Amino acid sequence: MPLTDMPLDELVGYRPQCRAPEDFDAFWADTLAEARRHGEAVKAEPVTDRYLLRTVEVDDVRFPGWQGEPVAAWLIRPRGAQGPLPVVVTYIGYSGGRGLPTDHLLWSAAGYAELVVDTRGQGHDTPDRGEGHGTQWAAGFMTRGIDSPQHYYYRRLMTDCVRAVDAVAELPGLDPERVIVTGGSQGGGLSLSVAGLAPDRVAAVLPDVPFLCHYRRAAECAGDGPYEEIAAYLRWHSPHRVTDAFATLAYFDGVHFAQRATAPALFSVGLMDPVCPPSTVYAAFNHYAGQDRSITVWPFADHGGGYSSTPPVQLAWLRERGLTPG
Repeated sequence: MPLTDMPLDELVGYRPQCRAPEDFDAFWADTLAEARRHGEAVKAEPVTDRYLLRTVEVDDVRFPGWQGEPVAAWLIRPRGAQGPLPVVVTYIGYSGGRGLPTDHLLWSAAGYAELVVDTRGQGHDTPDRGEGHGTQWAAGFMTRGIDSPQHYYYRRLMTDCVRAVDAVAELPGLDPERVIVTGGSQGGGLSLSVAGLAPDRVAAVLPDVPFLCHYRRAAECAGDGPYEEIAAYLRWHSPHRVTDAFATLAYFDGVHFAQRATAPALFSVGLMDPVCPPSTVYAAFNHYAGQDRSITVWPFADHGGGYSSTPPVQLAWLRERGLTPG
């Protein structure tokens, strides 16, 4: 995959003018306040024996998300660990869900608790049945409800993700003062949204090759992946739809969440990424409000970023900031 975006020296200084809608903060304050009015208790069922695992304890979790609808998650903890543990809240890439607990053993092997959040409508355990879905113009989720911010799919999903962090305080063995949010691609974009929407509840954020950033640029130059759903929608509709669509997407742009996030942050970017062009990642990184921000650059990487080299970098970075178990 060749370089198809800016050279690195231009990316480092790439900080496009990105102004959030005037009612951005009010929109999200109202959205989250409404979600939090649904006060159902978090439920956790021990299921360790079902998966024949000896070194971890696993709970099948349900917590209230958008409008109180139950969202599935796995809580995975090192067996016998003395809590409260720092907890990694993991969000999943596009078209995926929480899978099985056996897919998520790395963080517990390093001594952390991990809450793996299912993705509404994309995973198998959390349907997207929120009211007011709005219009969908293409396969996938990028245009579902794009006719208005109130109906847009990511309003519901990002609300779920914030509510996952809210749920930490009700789950056993976790330290709500040491919550680390992370994910790759869509999961990276979702972690940025949570860092911006709940800055007082996030101790660190690890957005790995983050999606959902700088939509206009992404739709114009992504060569593969979900941003093409937006381009396809705009290709077949009259020009006024362009303005309307990006007006909706502005409420869900990782750049605007980054402008409101303050926790220490470790981004990553692949310079040969055709799915999340590196300029879109740098747009969010260079607008990030927190002073402690770093980015790992993988010069010849595609959308996989550093692949298996990524976790050791993240673990070392967390250790430097004292966010370790024990």
